[in-house]
Amino acid sequence: MSTRTAGSPGVVRRMRPWTPYLFAAPYLALFAVFMLLPIGFGFWTGLHRWDIGLPDRPFVGLENYAELFDPAGVEGARFWTAMRATGIFTVASVPPLIVLPLLTALLMNGRFAGRDVYRAVYFAPYVLGVAVVGFVWRFLLDGNIGLVNHYLGLDVQWTTDVPAAWVALVGVTVWWTLGLNAVIFLAGLQDIPRELHEAAMVDGASAWQRFRSVTLPGLRPVTIFVLNTTILASANMFGQSYLITGGAPADQTKTAIHLIAETGLRQFDLGTASAMSFILAAFLMVTSALVFGALGNRGGS
Repeated sequence: MSTRTAGSPGVVRRMRPWTPYLFAAPYLALFAVFMLLPIGFGFWTGLHRWDIGLPDRPFVGLENYAELFDPAGVEGARFWTAMRATGIFTVASVPPLIVLPLLTALLMNGRFAGRDVYRAVYFAPYVLGVAVVGFVWRFLLDGNIGLVNHYLGLDVQWTTDVPAAWVALVGVTVWWTLGLNAVIFLAGLQDIPRELHEAAMVDGASAWQRFRSVTLPGLRPVTIFVLNTTILASANMFGQSYLITGGAPADQTKTAIHLIAETGLRQFDLGTASAMSFILAAFLMVTSALVFGALGNRGGS
């Protein structure tokens, strides 16, 4: 690549081969320090019997991984119970976190008085931290003094019984994060050329036909992004389980991230916790690949 120097129209100075790498160096340095090094250290930790309280940390190879895949082992049983809980929450939470935000975005995309206020109201819960959301809903959903049971006239133990606990966790998560996905869908809707809808109306297409033939295809890239990020976020759910149900009853709502944090930070078994993390990461990588493979290449887009 070559560039012309200022004030010398006929002089061409060729860019040196290392110039692009020089501009990328600050980002690459940060990426190496805050991403690659922690990943490498985590994998190295998973190959050791790593207890924070003990000075001796022997190398055990893949023994930590083998214990997790041993159905007769204690750690393996706990881990796969937590993975099952993660799967239940992900399967239950992803569909409403796609459908409801899309419907909300369709409504918010219309022209009506106070539209910006409604947009802010839907997005407002997302600005709250998970600690605030967890503690507030823990009180509201309490089976004895909670306002939910009081005003609905119910006697449901939302935080200690299943499936009520799953309903509570999914409901709180949808209420909390719906606004973010709705805003992303809204941006995608506003990026679809209005001329396509007008042409479909001229051809006599109904509202449903326009939605199916114009809106959905136009939202494909956004939908893939929202679907993938929602799956990853749901599979990494921790705060709601930790603060609202505490993993009850009998660890049935304790997700994989919850168990990893407990194993590493309470039991100080960093080797096992690191192995759990990499197994979970492998599952999420495969899931992301399946999502992009199933939806990313349709229609040549």
